[in-house]
Amino acid sequence: MIGSLEDFFADWQHESESTLKILEALTDESLKQRVSEDGRTLGKLAWHIITSLDEMIGRTGLQFSATPHEAIQPLTTKEMVEAYKQSSHSIVLAMKDQWTDETLLEEKDMYGELWTVATVLQVLIYHQIHHRGQMTILMRQAGLPIPGMYGPSKDEWLAFGEEAPE
Repeated sequence: MIGSLEDFFADWQHESESTLKILEALTDESLKQRVSEDGRTLGKLAWHIITSLDEMIGRTGLQFSATPHEAIQPLTTKEMVEAYKQSSHSIVLAMKDQWTDETLLEEKDMYGELWTVATVLQVLIYHQIHHRGQMTILMRQAGLPIPGMYGPSKDEWLAFGEEAPE
């Protein structure tokens, strides 16, 4: 539960670092991986996470610099990583400059409903977690190692020279 900006910043630090781990583990070739013909590609999922920062947080009225949600997906993971880093960093700086804890109680129109800013921030975090999970499936299909998010992944256990727990 986000009760203060500091709560969000603490959660965001871990979650944005986790998202970066996933993005940095992608290869340009893997961006085309999809689970089915009509499913999103790994690249589209990654780009959706990146551009959702502008789309979701932009609805709160916060003034920040982020990759616009209608931006065209780049062809390289390097560009995606840089776009995510810049957007995520800009949001945090803008919040520290423009918001107080009281801002979290303000209600904003989000997709036809009224959400508090705290709810918007919580949903933003959950949104990234949700799509990172989808991405790890596609990464596994593409033969990529999966970085750990909340502890070591199977790949990391093996790199430690240990067997992954059952």
